[in-house]
Amino acid sequence: MQLRADALPAQLAKGLKPIYTVYGDEPLLAQEAADTIRAAARAQGYAERKVFTVAGSYFDWGPVLGAAQALSLFAERQFIEIRIPNGKPGKDGSEQLQRYCQLLPEDVITLVTLPRLDKTQMNSAWFTALDGAGVTVRVDPVDRRALPQWIAQRLAAQGQRVEDGEAGQRTLAFFADRVEGNLLAAHQELQKLALLHPAGTLGFEQIEAAVLDVARFDVFKLSEAVLAHQLGRVLRMLDGLEAEGEAAVLVHWTLAEDIRNLKRARDAVDGGKPLPMALREARVWGPKEKLFERVIPGLRSSDLAPLVEAAQVCDGLVKGLRHPGWPAEPWAALRKLALMMVEACAGKGGLVLHP
Repeated sequence: MQLRADALPAQLAKGLKPIYTVYGDEPLLAQEAADTIRAAARAQGYAERKVFTVAGSYFDWGPVLGAAQALSLFAERQFIEIRIPNGKPGKDGSEQLQRYCQLLPEDVITLVTLPRLDKTQMNSAWFTALDGAGVTVRVDPVDRRALPQWIAQRLAAQGQRVEDGEAGQRTLAFFADRVEGNLLAAHQELQKLALLHPAGTLGFEQIEAAVLDVARFDVFKLSEAVLAHQLGRVLRMLDGLEAEGEAAVLVHWTLAEDIRNLKRARDAVDGGKPLPMALREARVWGPKEKLFERVIPGLRSSDLAPLVEAAQVCDGLVKGLRHPGWPAEPWAALRKLALMMVEACAGKGGLVLHP
């Protein structure tokens, strides 16, 4: 049975399952989900805890299987954790996990922790066995759009809130800008506010003075911001990526790939193909698919030709060449290319200055 992390407490309240699998690449939320399961198990008397970390293809699964079958000398119930940091148990591990799921005794609760899994891993026999034997908890990252609400919920949990109306929304947006892409740091900043201020309403000045700029940016999230024509966020992300030492070549490749895909999809649509088919042929899927669906109808081939040329020019610039009319500094050239893309993607809808 698969659940989202926010549905886990309700499931635990109905009774413990023999095995829980937590997977995802958001460390804070994965840790919180695992802690919730551990706390529920302790409350039900699963006091003795054993932890196994699967490292490498030569991991010995004997002690894991033995622990699950052995009677405890110190407690009637055991809690066993199996950690697979790379998400790849290997051929032998796959077989042993399937066997483990078949042998679970009543006095053992097992927690398996994994990183984010791809489609192949989720369709594997070992993951199917884990899902069938208990509960699998998917931990999704909190994207920028949902981050202000997430912050508001965390503030409410510690008895704090922002002002009502537009002023409060601006405060939450400011907070989100400071911690985007770094949920662990966001959690620390929230804890800091709980220590600095009593329960009640927090003003913008209090949050501005307390919250550090700990945002971390992902080059692929930059791509999504460009397609969503979020001008302010794009500029902020470019500044952050440069400050973090991201390779200018990688940023250019990401933007140029979007330009190529926009051109392929637009040409396919102009040739009479339905947009969904055009996007599949351009290998556009996931979050970008919806963004492309919004952008493509407002673009013309004549809008994309200058972008293709600009991407070619920028390719040389980030590799040390020069070009008339373009900045000599690679990151300045990337900003110019990104702004051209934002303007084209905005179309008649206009630019979005704030997230």
